[in-house]
Amino acid sequence: MTLLTGARERWVRTGEVELCVAEMGDPGRPTVVLVHGYPDSKEVWSEVAGRLAGRFHVVAYDVRGHGRSTAPRPLRGGFTLEKLTGDFLAVVDAVSPDAPVHLVGHDWGSVQAWEFTTVERTKGRIASFTSMSGPSLDHFGHWIARRVKRPTPRRVGQLLGQGARSWYVYLLHTPVLPELAWRGPLGTRWPRVLERVEKVPRDGYPTASLPSDAARGAWLYRDNVRPRLRAPRPDAHAHAPVQVITPLEDRFLSERLHDELEQWVPQLTRRTVQAGHWIPRTRPDQLASWIDEFVTSVEGGRSPVVASGEHAERFGGQLVLVTGAGSGIGRAATLAFAEAGARVVAVDRNAEAAARTAEQSRLLGAPEAWAETVDVSDEQAMEKLAEKVTTEYGVVDVLVNNAGIGLSGSFFDTTPEDWRKVLDVNLWGVIHGCRLFGRRMAERGQGGHIVNVASAAAYQPSRALPAYSTSKAAVLMLSECLRAELAGQGIGVTAVCPGFVNTAITSTAHFAGVDAGEEKRLQKRAARLYGLRNYPPEKVARAILRAVTRDEAVVPVTPEARGARWLSRWAPGALRGIARLKPPV
Repeated sequence: MTLLTGARERWVRTGEVELCVAEMGDPGRPTVVLVHGYPDSKEVWSEVAGRLAGRFHVVAYDVRGHGRSTAPRPLRGGFTLEKLTGDFLAVVDAVSPDAPVHLVGHDWGSVQAWEFTTVERTKGRIASFTSMSGPSLDHFGHWIARRVKRPTPRRVGQLLGQGARSWYVYLLHTPVLPELAWRGPLGTRWPRVLERVEKVPRDGYPTASLPSDAARGAWLYRDNVRPRLRAPRPDAHAHAPVQVITPLEDRFLSERLHDELEQWVPQLTRRTVQAGHWIPRTRPDQLASWIDEFVTSVEGGRSPVVASGEHAERFGGQLVLVTGAGSGIGRAATLAFAEAGARVVAVDRNAEAAARTAEQSRLLGAPEAWAETVDVSDEQAMEKLAEKVTTEYGVVDVLVNNAGIGLSGSFFDTTPEDWRKVLDVNLWGVIHGCRLFGRRMAERGQGGHIVNVASAAAYQPSRALPAYSTSKAAVLMLSECLRAELAGQGIGVTAVCPGFVNTAITSTAHFAGVDAGEEKRLQKRAARLYGLRNYPPEKVARAILRAVTRDEAVVPVTPEARGARWLSRWAPGALRGIARLKPPV
């Protein structure tokens, strides 16, 4: 069975084995070679390969002893890195004899690809290398040696942590037992384990060759791990640009393994993704986008560029949509994501304001930035927006429901129309965003994150803000409920609760129960007080990016927001007492 739909297969002989090689796309275009890991076959790449085939000549092959490739005889000594390098060169000579290839490896495919990228015999045959979930054994050996020779508490912790994650390596070195397990109960149950633990969809992967692939593949570890870790090469320097993609939820490899990589890789690009180990199956959209961007930059003779900033590795190339992006927190958040290299959609009911935010996003380095005009309280308009964004730009990776309006006034002064207006924007706008964009995230099955901007008013009662506080409290509870529902689908949900932030919401807030002149005076007074507080929206934007990176549930931002949150949990009576005080506006 093959999952590489439409692929052309050929056989390449190398030494005593024959390798099954699949090709997709136009052979006249740059060649991308995908190397699978353990206990996989080339079919692990089917989702990524299909997404790349429109722009590149994509090649995937079954490593010796896996899939439809034949196994060496005897198995012992047949899987050394030297022999795997010979296999790679045979494939490359067959599929791209006149031009270097762009190499991509996952797990053990990455381990052996590090060898290809750092040995002399492959120089000139590799244009770039994208690594994921598999370190160089040489680099790993030096990493261990440094921590053994200079055992600081932090280094010892890193060493012990990775040692615990590597439990399966020790088991694979035991004689006979791994083969019996894979050809028996483990091979049968492995697809269910991947689905339950790694969230890998059951779509025909892994294929029927899994038990024999895994049993033979144990020799990858036995033939290479101990010899290389004991005597790592001192000259394992990369001779091509390298992109390292690190899954932050990898159960088997610590992200700390790449801490000292710059000394081995002169041209290094780093990426991180919030996912587990098997990202070729769980995050194919993101991987294909990053591989495309990296290969295109190298082919164009440009140094691969990654946006600067604290969160650039996390958000580069992701699609982020922000509502209320024309000013204040929404504008600051859009620009912060743009600076981190995300593709951004700036949404606002003010078309000119949205366009200005999108234009500035492009100036800050966003690969692409678009402006869209919509009233978030309009259900049909939001449905059209969601359909347009999905069709033209793709499924949103991060959604920030920020659009909101202010309303002040006592309960009896607040009219039913006032209530409808504030709930339509502050609550229903969030509901529409979560329902329309969140559903598409869930259906795609590749994770994502939703940020709902609530307020400290969500948990801080006030005699002057009954309608506004109610709307924001509902947003907070909606976020908590949605976080519980979507956790199993890899979608995080965060409620951000700013306090007094210097934005334009104060000068446009409605004051119930007063005439137009008095409302204007109160708006100016509120704007002046918030201006004196002068907490900038850029700090809230940084909190939003940090919250997505850390997958935080509730984020009070300003000191007063954090203080009120603490009181709401530990001294609610004090907070109720403060609520009785007459506010300054």
